[in-house]
Amino acid sequence: MIMGDGSPKPSAPTSKLEAQILDAVLKRESKGTSIKSFTKIILKFPKIVESLRRCKVIFEQFDEDNSGAIDLTELKHCLDKLQANFTNEEINDIFTTCDLNDDMGISFNEFIVLLCLVYLLKEDSAADQSKSRLGIPDLEATFETLVESFVLLDSNKDGHVSKSEMVLAIEETTSGGPSDSDGQIAMQRFEEMDWDNNGMVNFKEFLFAFTRWVGIGDDEDD
Repeated sequence: MIMGDGSPKPSAPTSKLEAQILDAVLKRESKGTSIKSFTKIILKFPKIVESLRRCKVIFEQFDEDNSGAIDLTELKHCLDKLQANFTNEEINDIFTTCDLNDDMGISFNEFIVLLCLVYLLKEDSAADQSKSRLGIPDLEATFETLVESFVLLDSNKDGHVSKSEMVLAIEETTSGGPSDSDGQIAMQRFEEMDWDNNGMVNFKEFLFAFTRWVGIGDDEDD
């Protein structure tokens, strides 16, 4: 189904976890964002990179067998340590959702996405929003920047970013009016996010694309 602006209608979540993530995104979007332009996001890239690379220490701590990936058992140990109270079913779902290549291991960039999703999902359960949700406040501040960036891009606040929203975000950052190059940049960025080519980008897809934008990949080896 096509929306009034020509964008496809977001499809319904296909799993309980996807529904929980979408619900958490929608609740977060209702609060708005302090980031006012795509340029502001780009300017934050160096600080984001520095913070995410420090996450490597956490990743290596829980990669107990030094295999270069975190398996399901190691993930359960990690979430227990971070006091992230999820059921075994929820942990299995999170693991499966972030294990993109189905190799039964969470690589470093997948781990970053996983932690950000956990951060988002824990928001409702945090009795005091001023307190750290995972015990890693510096990294949580970066996750909040990622959440706010998604909120900025999703201008109609439906929990997904469309091509038209991406074009709008890019065009609004340029002085002198939009240009053909702006549209090309927007399309390139959108295609990098839309992994399943359904014309809509959910929060997880955005996170994976963002880690690549700032130079964090599977082969990260700092």
